[in-house]
Amino acid sequence: MSELILHHYPSSPFAEKVRAILGFKQLPWRSVHIPQIMPKPDLLALTGGYRKTPVLQIGADIYCDTALIADVLEGLQPQPSLYPPEVSGLARMLAQWADTTLFWAAMGHNFAPAGAAQMFGKQAPEVGKAFADDRAKMRVAVPRLPPPDATVAYRSYLRRLSSTLGDKPFLLGEQPTIADFACYHPVWFTQNVTSAMAGILNDHPAVLAWLGRMAQKGATRGERMGSEEAIEVAAQASPAALTDTHFQDDHGIALGSWVSIKGEAFGPEPTEGQLVAATRTRYTLARTDERAGTVHVHLPRVGYILKAVQ
Repeated sequence: MSELILHHYPSSPFAEKVRAILGFKQLPWRSVHIPQIMPKPDLLALTGGYRKTPVLQIGADIYCDTALIADVLEGLQPQPSLYPPEVSGLARMLAQWADTTLFWAAMGHNFAPAGAAQMFGKQAPEVGKAFADDRAKMRVAVPRLPPPDATVAYRSYLRRLSSTLGDKPFLLGEQPTIADFACYHPVWFTQNVTSAMAGILNDHPAVLAWLGRMAQKGATRGERMGSEEAIEVAAQASPAALTDTHFQDDHGIALGSWVSIKGEAFGPEPTEGQLVAATRTRYTLARTDERAGTVHVHLPRVGYILKAVQ
């Protein structure tokens, strides 16, 4: 197996989700720090347009979206499992809720004035404005809750997490599942990045104890590498052979067609390439970059829009 290269930045909550999964599975990885906001020329050399954080690179294969990245890591290291068979469906449904509904409520609370000041207060005013403008451009169909309303929702969701935990160490039993990692990262952000807003957690001792257990599972630190080196890794490699060749055609678009894929709710920047796989769960596009060479960009089907490019 080629080394795992994670393109991320330290305060990214979704990157923390993947870092924690890598620690849980005790997988070594390399760390490429990317800018928080556009432009991201070295990342886009690999993805062709996708700019959300994080991205997982394995040789000349580029995996986008943490839902897909988690599946990839599960395939590489099946144990301990993120998807125990007895709760797999429930774990995936809870994870999808956490990555959307819980996440946006948490972020609306976290970026109330005190939280935003903690993140950007020691920097020039234009830094915070640039971040806000960048994220506004990424929103397609994500409601923007005012901080008081986000706090109301977030407090309710924390109560639900506490109730779900009960006297269990993790949400669905004795070991963490994908549901725990998806619920963990927005609450991690509250506790660690915008700690000025972390008082909301004090009314939920079960959640705080669970956060401690999740931290013990261990987000690991990868060995640093430069973005140019990661691009060279892709250029020197070839995409891995596709192991799932079943073609699920829901669009009337043939394999080999030139297509674009973009996020349906967040991240409208399209990635274009030749459609070389469309399985039950993912798309794969082949594309060529002058620096990265020929790469396969993999995206999940759920949450993304596929269109033919004339």
